[in-house]
Amino acid sequence: MKKTLQLVLLLLVISLTCQVDKTQAIDLHKASWDEIVQAADGQTVDWYMWGGFPAVNTYVNTYVAARLKEKYNITLRQVPVKDIAEVVSKLVIEKQAGKTSGGNVDLMWINGENFRTCKRHDLLFGPFADKLPNQRFVDWSKPSVYNDFGTPVEGMESPWGSAQMVMIYDTARTPEPPRSMAQLIDWIRKHPGKFAYPAPPDFTGSVFVRHVFYHYSEDVNLWQGEYTQKQFEKAASATYRLLTELKPALWRQGTTYPESPVRMNTLFADGEIDFSFSYHQAEASRNIQDGLFPPTVRSFVFDQGTIANTHFVAIPYNAADTAAAMVTANFLLSAEAQMEKAKPDVWGDFPALDITRLPRQQQQQFIDLPRGPATLSNQELQAHQLPEPPSEILIQLEKGWEQHVLKGR
Repeated sequence: MKKTLQLVLLLLVISLTCQVDKTQAIDLHKASWDEIVQAADGQTVDWYMWGGFPAVNTYVNTYVAARLKEKYNITLRQVPVKDIAEVVSKLVIEKQAGKTSGGNVDLMWINGENFRTCKRHDLLFGPFADKLPNQRFVDWSKPSVYNDFGTPVEGMESPWGSAQMVMIYDTARTPEPPRSMAQLIDWIRKHPGKFAYPAPPDFTGSVFVRHVFYHYSEDVNLWQGEYTQKQFEKAASATYRLLTELKPALWRQGTTYPESPVRMNTLFADGEIDFSFSYHQAEASRNIQDGLFPPTVRSFVFDQGTIANTHFVAIPYNAADTAAAMVTANFLLSAEAQMEKAKPDVWGDFPALDITRLPRQQQQQFIDLPRGPATLSNQELQAHQLPEPPSEILIQLEKGWEQHVLKGR
């Protein structure tokens, strides 16, 4: 009996040791994909992400979470945050304190500005993107994929989807919307109180400021290469001057700004303002379906184009469940997951994949996806895309807007 008990305890110790080896001792940079999937079994991914878009939250917490559990025995926990920059700041502190493992954050949905900060402070695990089998469906030659707001990706984050800013209007109220930024500026002046934009650093409000900045730029492509501070200051000063001049013509005379895109959509739906805009190409259709917008709502892009980008997920350097985070990033890139989020009644987000690299049957499934009534065609959008400026320009514009427009100095 004693020997039997000793044998049971020995087997238990061996079992626990194997589990430790499986989840902690494996070198994920050198491991095969099968070994990474095996190590991810039973892990929990704490995914920190902006929680202000209900359709995204539903997609992540229902479809993605269920499929990860079913396919890989991974538990997914979404941790919604107002601003991922707060999470990045926390990682900076942990890095300075020497916390190299056991971090609370396993996966992050980050934008170019925060990615730049993460790379600068060495806050990310990787490169890992080249380890993901589904990366073979990504066109890494696209500037918006290999550069994230001017910062080379270099495998330190994985694409998740693509986005393009669209203007939203009601054909019953505004049958002929302005087709350029210059025309929109003129429209705002002639229709006081009927336009608003969220206050930067809200990402949607910030993209409106960047469009004004491009309006005053010598050449949009100038900001993709070498430019001088003098060139930036010339375009930025004109941007702040115009936005300050427009304040009396804005909703509530510019004394306050919508605190979020959701609030802007509500003002639009209530008829207080005549335009909304979004980084999500299918948002107008989704809001029609949900009953927030009337069926006469449509979207458009400026003749000169609107800003488009790719959005990514990244893994912190001290993530507790790195293997599961990698498997999650790979699943998000699967044709299955990309197809689900592209459905207009789910999210309507555009794929991060180059669908021409998929098997013909899956290509056709993407082609045959139904579009909401307010969603522009891929051809229309892709023919009117502008690149994002480098993240340092975004940061300077947001700070300059607060100093010169919000505070009036």
